[in-house]
Amino acid sequence: MGTRDQDGSVLTRAEHAAGMADYLRDGERRAMEIGNRGPVRLDGDGRLHPDIVAAYWEHGFYVFEGVIGRRELDELRAGADDMIERAPVRKGAEVDAQGRPALGREYAVEPYLLVKPLSDPWGGTEALAGRHPTKMTEAVPDAGTPDEVVYLMFGMCQAMPAALRLYGHPQLMAIAEAINGADFVPYNDAIFVKQAGLGGSVAWHQDGVTHWDSPSWDAGIHGFNFQVQLYPTTAANGLWVVPGTHARGRVDIKGLVADNGGSDLLPDAVPLICGAGDVTVVNRQTLHGSFANTSRDARVSITFGFHRRSSVLGVRGKLSLKGNDLSWAEGDVYDEQRIFDRSAVIAVAIDARRQHVPGEEPYRYQPFAGLEDDFRFGEATFERVVRDYNTKDLTI
Repeated sequence: MGTRDQDGSVLTRAEHAAGMADYLRDGERRAMEIGNRGPVRLDGDGRLHPDIVAAYWEHGFYVFEGVIGRRELDELRAGADDMIERAPVRKGAEVDAQGRPALGREYAVEPYLLVKPLSDPWGGTEALAGRHPTKMTEAVPDAGTPDEVVYLMFGMCQAMPAALRLYGHPQLMAIAEAINGADFVPYNDAIFVKQAGLGGSVAWHQDGVTHWDSPSWDAGIHGFNFQVQLYPTTAANGLWVVPGTHARGRVDIKGLVADNGGSDLLPDAVPLICGAGDVTVVNRQTLHGSFANTSRDARVSITFGFHRRSSVLGVRGKLSLKGNDLSWAEGDVYDEQRIFDRSAVIAVAIDARRQHVPGEEPYRYQPFAGLEDDFRFGEATFERVVRDYNTKDLTI
């Protein structure tokens, strides 16, 4: 793998971490000066406070503090830890590190993406429609580290019961409605794993690939992503964003890096600093990325997104996961039935949460109003709706 700094020198993990220190401190300061963070605030009708909505549209992101309570956080951590432990011991392996059958060998979509430690697997390649045009600085991990580590995990709603229930969290659903309308629809989900001293980077990019040249393009046409943080997120291991870029159209990323002397340390970027249980919402058109995690702190981010219905109806999908080789390719045209079938996971998730969290007021999902009894959580409904649900993701 490439392990060179911008000047061509080879970096160790410790050298990479030391070289980032000043940039990380400056980024933290810039992040706190923006101030678009705080608890979820809903009005009497359950709608997100307009000041928060305005801050999201101004900056392209928001940090919601203290959303996930301790009990739910423990359940999510246990589920994520189990998924990580049950990953294939290497790419293509049938067993995990303990010799057990790896999780998901029967899934229609391979649930794990493994990469070399501290690497950038997509930067400067044509992967994912070429949306990562520049490569992040890589580093040599410490001696004795594994050849491959878990980078992304897919299919959380069928692999983690706690993640399915999270998918129906009433406050997160209210946020999705405030941004995309009451008839919002799902995008996809993935769990980012940044193991301490090992986690790979994600090169600077904007997520959307479909609507940049649309005559109806606007700042929200490619939807948004939540990231639920299971552990404290730092400038060293967290996601960085360039505020306001969601509203500027397609960014010349190569030009930005070139103008920065070839460095991937973009001067206007800020890290999303979070405590455990905080949730970020980031517009998919916002320029964002993350650096190799050469720090001593791990990050696990449960990531799932939502679209406006109008952004996907009648549109041919992009970036669709294709089976167990984890290739991304052009997808199907999304008709009403496809959207309904994928959105049904939300309805099942809401009821799974209702059964597990008595006393919490369930979210009422407008597209399935009156159909709740057809999507009660149970074994049969799980097999009908949730099993291999990510073969129907709505990816644009």
